[in-house]
Amino acid sequence: MTDYRIEKDSLGEMQVPADALYGAQTQRAVMNFPITGGRCYPAFVWAMAMIKRAAAEVNNDLGLFQDKESVSGGQIAEAIMQAADEVITGKWNNQFVVDPFQAGAGTSQNMNTNEVISNRANQILGYAISDAKKPVHPNDHVNMAQSTNDTIPTAIRLGVLWRLDEMIDVLKGLQTSLEDKAREFDGIVKSGRTHLQDAVPVRLGQEFSGYAKAIERDIEKIMMAAEGMRRLGIGGTAAGTGLNAHPEYHSRMVKTLQNLTGITLYESDNLFESMQSMGDAVFFSSAIRTLAQDLIRIANDFRLLSSGPTTGLDEIRLPTVQPGSSIMPGKVNPVLAEMLDMAMFHVLGNDLTVMLAGQAGQLELNVMMPIIAHNLFEMMHVVIGAAQAFNDKCVVGLVANEQKTTQWLANNPILVTALNPIIGYLKGAEVAKKSMATGKPIIDVVVELGYMTREDAVAALDAYRMTEGGITE
Repeated sequence: MTDYRIEKDSLGEMQVPADALYGAQTQRAVMNFPITGGRCYPAFVWAMAMIKRAAAEVNNDLGLFQDKESVSGGQIAEAIMQAADEVITGKWNNQFVVDPFQAGAGTSQNMNTNEVISNRANQILGYAISDAKKPVHPNDHVNMAQSTNDTIPTAIRLGVLWRLDEMIDVLKGLQTSLEDKAREFDGIVKSGRTHLQDAVPVRLGQEFSGYAKAIERDIEKIMMAAEGMRRLGIGGTAAGTGLNAHPEYHSRMVKTLQNLTGITLYESDNLFESMQSMGDAVFFSSAIRTLAQDLIRIANDFRLLSSGPTTGLDEIRLPTVQPGSSIMPGKVNPVLAEMLDMAMFHVLGNDLTVMLAGQAGQLELNVMMPIIAHNLFEMMHVVIGAAQAFNDKCVVGLVANEQKTTQWLANNPILVTALNPIIGYLKGAEVAKKSMATGKPIIDVVVELGYMTREDAVAALDAYRMTEGGITE
């Protein structure tokens, strides 16, 4: 490192890039954890900066900032708030350089935030970041009344809530598109299938209404799980006792964070639980997991329903968005459904990591919080992108192939099910077997066997009527 400055922390001196806003502890983390080359999600940066912004305001209102050098305590607080505001806007995202796989609890991430904000605050006050007498200290001022142990879990909660509305809006858009298709396809009667075998008729619109309702239910589960994420444990400091924080700090912080973010937030009713347990994060992750498995199921149904086209079901046609083969001309694949499967497989892996990390806490702290944060933010990021693309490029433009649904339905021997109340199960099985053996329609076979008149059989085997339920008479 040829262009550097010397910074000090409790372990001694460290060379830091000359123009970096971060300091010695961040540089140590960069050197210690060259794991993926990746960085934390913007949600994490935003949430941590928001906590520092609120803490400076609260601590200043409580009169806790002391004058230093020629700078008043109030000036220090104002500079920290201004610097934090800049971070909140994303201005200094390139200064957050710690790998997602880092030291336990997230001390490196917390200190990356403290150092960036303190050095930027010093610049705001007119000091060079290389100045040995710069007045704003990352621990004493930016981290005042805080610990990694209460800031990181609070940031996880805030970061999730920051993108919650965005994710819900995307999912509601997908739900709406599926509902639109349910209405569009409501008059199309097709062969139902259970065990991947022919079953009684359903309407294609009914099939799509089931997909839409599943997404609606998943949204409800996610919103319910998100309520627990609104409970903040900021003010517990190192172990839940609130040591080094003003008695009013916790309640003031929750109120200030709510005012700053516009997000509904609640005080923790037990700061020890808020620090020990990642249960709320695990529960939220599990709600996204449930959504992911539903999306996988729907994507796989789309792949089946569009299969072929000449040798598969071919009941729906997905939009053609790209060639499907480098060797087979004219081949088109269900690429958006395939993408959604792979994206949701990844989400399921994220959820497993969150669950394993959630149970790995000991005593007063869960030190696995950095990977919980990374995986929760990644889950939301992937869901937002994948669900949006699937909706826009697949669901909105898909069409029904009514010719093929009619063809499959006409050849379905399970239509005989509607005759059970009239001729009984055993005779119905006889009719179905003969239909499959001879290839004759159910109507012809039941009439040939003398079980019904053609007029009665036609009326009883009205496929649309079968989709309405009830008993055939």
